[in-house]
Amino acid sequence: MVVELCASGCGVGYPSDLSDEQWVLVEPLLPSARAGPKGGRREKYPRRRIVDAIFYVVRTGCSWRQLPKGFPPWPTVCWYFTRWHDDGTVERVHNALREQVRKADGRDPEPSAGPVGSRSVRTADTVPAVTRGFDAARRSGTASGSSPPTPSVCSWPSTWSPRVSRTATAHGVRCCGPGRITRG
Repeated sequence: MVVELCASGCGVGYPSDLSDEQWVLVEPLLPSARAGPKGGRREKYPRRRIVDAIFYVVRTGCSWRQLPKGFPPWPTVCWYFTRWHDDGTVERVHNALREQVRKADGRDPEPSAGPVGSRSVRTADTVPAVTRGFDAARRSGTASGSSPPTPSVCSWPSTWSPRVSRTATAHGVRCCGPGRITRG
């Protein structure tokens, strides 16, 4: 039995919720449910509400525990995101949607260029040190790359893992999945 969480159907209520047109694109990209005999128990919550809850966390930047009551319980949503992130579903959805957007714009489905920063490319030893530039963060002793990338509010969160939020990381707390909080 699937529990309906919205009075007027799914996909309404928050700006981060998927429209019907968006859900039609995302739904076939998700892995099939493991329901039935010997395949696991039936899903209790609609997948659309789980995806909406993931987008809510990405859009608002809230922690899992701060999900509004209209969504499935936070451990369930966190479990699905962790599973989809670890099995590559998040990346596959992101890539498929990016390709569709690029095709609709009349561009090549695969990007041909990407941003390159000084942190990702080392300068050749033959270049004099005076012309290499200055990175204040490294001079001040702060760890580079100590916080996760800021999630994009308009795309599937392919490179961001809400298992480690910026606030939680600053306090040394890490969510390792539903119900497992560790100090690290």
